[in-house]
Amino acid sequence: MSFRIGGCTQEHKVIPPQLKSIDHIHISVVDRAAAEEWYSKVLGLTRVKELEFWAPGGGPLTIQNREGTVHLALFEGAPQKRPSTVAFGVGAEEFMQWQDHLAEAFGVQLQAEDHAVSWSLYFSDPDGNPFEITSYEYQTIKQGLAKRNA
Repeated sequence: MSFRIGGCTQEHKVIPPQLKSIDHIHISVVDRAAAEEWYSKVLGLTRVKELEFWAPGGGPLTIQNREGTVHLALFEGAPQKRPSTVAFGVGAEEFMQWQDHLAEAFGVQLQAEDHAVSWSLYFSDPDGNPFEITSYEYQTIKQGLAKRNA
């Protein structure tokens, strides 16, 4: 399989690890309080209490459906041309595999971002569309990254 990164075509030899789900999508809104009300009324999505600590200072306000299977991360700010980031959910083992896979694909090791309750890897497609690989198996990944960096 061939793909393009930064204008270069590269041959990819490894089959990508499995994705479990889309974890969440970033949504830019002008007024987060008004948006939260609208998403609650129209789509039945409500605030995720365990993740509220991310919201102050420009972080995401995460809302979800009743079952906890659909998540949106509301970011307050001017609407952007391409506001959505697709975030895929994976387990700890797959997270580590994705870090390796993306390092091979892009030719550089992606830094795992520590969000206190989750870990994420961020990257973009050749057109600048943003993607994220996220796992909430926090401690397992923390230990795996520590071993990897030792």
